[in-house]
Amino acid sequence: MQTSSSNKWLALSGLGMGIFMATLDMSIVNIAMPTFVQAFKTDLATVEWVVLSYSLVLTSMMLGVARFGDMFDKKKIYMTGIVLFTIGSVLCGLSPTIGWLIAFRALQGLGAVMMQSLGPALTTEIFPDKERGRALGINGAIVSTGIAVGPALGGLLIGAVGWQAIFWVNLPVGIAAFLMVSRFVPNRVPAHSGQKFDAPGALILLAALVCYALGMTSGQNQGFGSWHVLALLAASLAGLVVFIAVERRVKQPMIDLAMFSNTLFTTNLVMAFLVFVAQAGNFIMPFFLENVKGYDTRTMGLFMIASPIAMGITAPLAGALSDRYGSRKISLAGLLLVITGCLANATLYADVTPLGIILRLVPFGIGLGLFQSPNNSAIMGAVPRHRLGVASGLMSLSRTLGGSTGLPLIGSLFAAQVAAASGVALHSDPTGAPAAALVSGITFVYTVAAAVIFVVLCLAIYALWLDTRKKHKLAIQ
Repeated sequence: MQTSSSNKWLALSGLGMGIFMATLDMSIVNIAMPTFVQAFKTDLATVEWVVLSYSLVLTSMMLGVARFGDMFDKKKIYMTGIVLFTIGSVLCGLSPTIGWLIAFRALQGLGAVMMQSLGPALTTEIFPDKERGRALGINGAIVSTGIAVGPALGGLLIGAVGWQAIFWVNLPVGIAAFLMVSRFVPNRVPAHSGQKFDAPGALILLAALVCYALGMTSGQNQGFGSWHVLALLAASLAGLVVFIAVERRVKQPMIDLAMFSNTLFTTNLVMAFLVFVAQAGNFIMPFFLENVKGYDTRTMGLFMIASPIAMGITAPLAGALSDRYGSRKISLAGLLLVITGCLANATLYADVTPLGIILRLVPFGIGLGLFQSPNNSAIMGAVPRHRLGVASGLMSLSRTLGGSTGLPLIGSLFAAQVAAASGVALHSDPTGAPAAALVSGITFVYTVAAAVIFVVLCLAIYALWLDTRKKHKLAIQ
């Protein structure tokens, strides 16, 4: 039974507040890294764990929490996430040492994973199929807004109040989110009662994802040829193989592998993963803005919010259009714009004007908004109700794994191209290279990103063909 029309938008607002907090804290902390080094009298390698502890918990526990959502009340788990995240935020601001801050960030991550993994599932349950795309599009806009305002808001709060304020700002939002979710999100019993949690599968997957996240993160600093980085990635692959073997044998697996027999569902997940791999190229843009153009941090922040803002404006519209015209053609048009944005960024040069930079960044954001909302709707619409939690977790995991894969990959390609263009050692700091070498690196990175999106475009055309054939068969039956 669907939620009443008068309450469903208020329910979405409450869910959106939780999603906003979780995504805001992924970006707001980045600008405080130098401040943490000074405040706690430590080094950058240690401070990086303030980000890493949060992302590791988020990535490794996503599917385990999602499975609990299919077994128990998703609303209660989501509300527990709000409480843990809000308490963790307050404790982060009270941290006396860097060690305590890292620990409390992990607590924040535990709360965030409960919200991010189940937010789309709750949204799908609340809204009817004809409005699902629009609602998920609004969720996508909230994610973009959180990412966009994080650096700017963080800079203002640190300057006006201190680093503690970037965490304490979550307290009023957390309280408001808890009250709204409690009041307007309906309680629903699991579709299938008597389900059991696959503890062995969950532990194996947890270990595999931790090894993968650590391996990809360590590879950024130590190189992917390092023996312990290779060992971590090999352990992750081995863990995945063992996990699949275990899931094939248990009666109630954590992930029903039969879900992947749905070609459209699997294709949509792969597309989402690859798009976020390519999106990691945007993290290289500050090198161009600062080291080539000479902009200060505040000006750089204004340029960098252009793409998320464009996505945030487009995502709800794309979701509404997908409800009316179907998701395939809308997401296909989005991918064409993303490729256009990548190729446009590949033409950046040292004397480009500010308007020229913005005109290159905006198409990427518009395209991503057009793609993501319809694609998310297609993912959530392809599974039965009793698998919504896991489907929601897989959708969120595709985003986090895409980012954790794309960032070190794109970073390594950028560094290698800069080194080749400047004639310096491969492992030297690329930020000190001449402007021409940095431009060469930017051009190469966005050309690679365009190639990745072209693969996604081919998959989207294949999905459109499958979907059309499926509808044709149903029409003649």
